[in-house]
Amino acid sequence: MKAMRGLIVLIAVGLFTVGFAQEDIRGPISNPSPGVLDGVYVQEHIPTKKVVPYEYVREADVTWSRRVWRVIDLREKFNHPLYYPLDEIDVPNQIWFKNTTRWSLWTVIRHHILTGDLTLYSPYHPIAFNNWDGDLFKYPIVSENPGGNYYNDPKFRERLTEYLAKLGPESDIALTNIWGEDSTITLPDGTIETIYPPRDTFYYQSQDIIAYKLKEDWFFDKERSVLDVRIIGIAPMRYDKDENDNIIKQQEMFWLYFPECRYVFQNFFVQNRNNDAQRMSFDDLFWKRMFQSYIDKESNLYDREIDSYKAGVDALLESERIKEKIFTFEHDLWSF
Repeated sequence: MKAMRGLIVLIAVGLFTVGFAQEDIRGPISNPSPGVLDGVYVQEHIPTKKVVPYEYVREADVTWSRRVWRVIDLREKFNHPLYYPLDEIDVPNQIWFKNTTRWSLWTVIRHHILTGDLTLYSPYHPIAFNNWDGDLFKYPIVSENPGGNYYNDPKFRERLTEYLAKLGPESDIALTNIWGEDSTITLPDGTIETIYPPRDTFYYQSQDIIAYKLKEDWFFDKERSVLDVRIIGIAPMRYDKDENDNIIKQQEMFWLYFPECRYVFQNFFVQNRNNDAQRMSFDDLFWKRMFQSYIDKESNLYDREIDSYKAGVDALLESERIKEKIFTFEHDLWSF
């Protein structure tokens, strides 16, 4: 009972305001004040839920496997439980507005990256930006200090900002000194350089996340006689835009190792459209595969994505062909 009381966080009903300060909570739970229960019963199932471990799989028992990459488009209505409710960030005042009872998947991910519970993996070399490695989990962005996070490690905060925010345009108005003159500095080589104000930082919000990309393995385990699937990684995606705010392409922001994410996703509610008493966690949603998606790549000889040789409707048909191939493999196992 004492452990349960520790998990119930006393927060106000409606939208609440949280500054960019560290919060020690496992998830939003609506319980306005001591002695007040906002509902008929204490919602203790999801906040105290433990991760259901995967079945152990030996390499010798896997007789067939296929790696695929799929995209969950958040514009599809079926995927809206991952997208809503939206959060907002008041950049000048450093205030983050979030819902008290339910968070979107992006809010969950962002919060736990800031607190250091989730490890962010860069899709490119943090120094050699042209070396794109995508989903190989080669470049973890972690604090060099034990227990360091966004709030107490300035160097780590600066590295995270590269992935969680974008910089505004450079100002063409120089900073001025007390005499109203342009501020300058003298470089070691004697060159005089004008000082301009720092560029504005715009943090990505829920509405900026348009999709999630999953990296997963489908395999047949002869020990259990089942065709199973394991999600290996997940990456939020946004639009990459030019200087005129024109969309260029969809861009992976970073990758997260999904088995690590499960320990966070298990304690956050997902809205049930028909029954509030039967809510699931984000981990349940992915486990039950209650999302719509399309495949944009499968492991292949040329290591190419579908959009490199198909376009438009043909690309969607190719995605469906790959899905059908996996389904047919499973169906043929039990057809005599």
